[in-house]
Amino acid sequence: METKNLTCIGCPMGCALTVEYEPGNRDSVKVTGNTCKRGELYAIDEVTNPTRTVTGTVRLGNRKGLVVPVKTKTPIPKDRIFDVANEMMKISLNAPVRIGDTACANVCGTGSDLVVTGNIE
Repeated sequence: METKNLTCIGCPMGCALTVEYEPGNRDSVKVTGNTCKRGELYAIDEVTNPTRTVTGTVRLGNRKGLVVPVKTKTPIPKDRIFDVANEMMKISLNAPVRIGDTACANVCGTGSDLVVTGNIE
C-alpha cells in the first residue's frame, strides 16, 4: 500500500487529501481529507491516471518572430506532456489564425487536438 498527500484542485476549498492505494488497482484507492465528492474523484484520477492540459506557443511562418498561444483541447496523459511540447516546436502556422483553430489534430496520438487560444491577423 502506498500513501500520497495531495491538495485538491476540484473546488476552491483546496482540501489536504491523503490517498492510500495499491499501484495499478483503481478499486483499492482510499481517500481521506476531502469535504466533497469531487475531492475523492480528483484523488482517484490523480493516482491511477493523471492527466494535464498542456499550453504553449507555436511559430507563425508568415510572421517572422511571432508566435501564437495554443493548448490541448482536452487533458492528455501526464507522461505524454514532453512529446506534445516537442511537437509544438515543430509546428508552424500561417496568420491569420483565430481562437479555436486546430493547430494539430490528434497531437502525438493522444486523441486531443492542439487548438489556438489567441487571434492573430
